[in-house]
Amino acid sequence: MKNVIISAIVLSLVNIGCIEKRQDKSINEINNKRMEKKDKEQIEKLLMAYKESLNTSDVGKAVNSYTTDGVFMPSGAPTANGTEAITGAYEFVFSQIQLNIEFFIEEIVIENNLAYALTTSKGTTLIHATGDTVPEENRELFVFERENGKWKIARYMFNKMK
Repeated sequence: MKNVIISAIVLSLVNIGCIEKRQDKSINEINNKRMEKKDKEQIEKLLMAYKESLNTSDVGKAVNSYTTDGVFMPSGAPTANGTEAITGAYEFVFSQIQLNIEFFIEEIVIENNLAYALTTSKGTTLIHATGDTVPEENRELFVFERENGKWKIARYMFNKMK
């Protein structure tokens, strides 16, 4: 009888331990989902600020969206590596055109301190040399990195959809 009681107590303790582990796992999953939601919101905010920098031709704001070792890979133009090269690239782009676009976020995936977003953009481009306004439509790939606690663009590439 003593062995039966001891066995019952041991099984009860094991069961309680399993329940506590499941509860801990559930709490961790809830916390992870909250953090991921917060991170996604920060990345969405960064994308909207970056879009605004494009629409206002704000070189400083565009460059500030990048990590210090960021890479900008524009369609049909050389790759710009690092803050100095990215600054020069945006100075050139904004001297040639004025964008008026909207971003449409299709996907954001986060893994620890890295994330990526797939987006499309649509709007118009004013070409300064001719005064013509033409349609603008692109698809974009952003890779983000958390730098000093803030999400920044680590890599950015886009190409024309049409």
